[in-house]
Amino acid sequence: EVFTMFSNSVTNGGKTTLAEKLKKMLPSCDIISQDDFFKPESEVETDERGFKLYDALDALYMDEMVTKIHNWIKSPASSGVVTEEPQTACDNQKSIYILIVEGFLLYNYEPLNKLWNRRYFLTLPYEECKRRRSTRVYQPADTPGYFDGHVWPMYLKYKNELEENASMQVVYLDGTKSQEELLSYVYSDIMQELNKLRE
Repeated sequence: EVFTMFSNSVTNGGKTTLAEKLKKMLPSCDIISQDDFFKPESEVETDERGFKLYDALDALYMDEMVTKIHNWIKSPASSGVVTEEPQTACDNQKSIYILIVEGFLLYNYEPLNKLWNRRYFLTLPYEECKRRRSTRVYQPADTPGYFDGHVWPMYLKYKNELEENASMQVVYLDGTKSQEELLSYVYSDIMQELNKLRE
């Protein structure tokens, strides 16, 4: 059996760190990252203000990402996922493969929406998000006003779309909480879901 979960987040919300820590704790677990599917800078649209529109689905090779996810689901054992169980895992977990897909624009893309067993969304308030963004180095680098002019408005747009979709079941996580708290909560939640699958 395959269990797929998504970790979606505002920029610098902590999704990649959370996904990597979960992978170490969960049995037969693999990660696919949306960041690996960005188009080269020359193919990313520029708006009238000169901002490169990276925080939009058009900036990504989403077809390639969907194909990779489907291929993984069809044959998780051939994906290179480590099948040795963590010492804390029970014997009856060995037959379930877990895929974590992490990114920032996952729930607004229709071809992916029926794949998930569980959806998580990490949120941050404006000031904390801007502070964290300012500590990161991006290629290409953020231009002046880019966060306020493109990144934050796009986050709010997609988050509002998500909240308006009543059929979308999402677990919202407070990104200001410690990594330990977030990890503990999500791990427990996943284990509950895996137990339901086995029933």
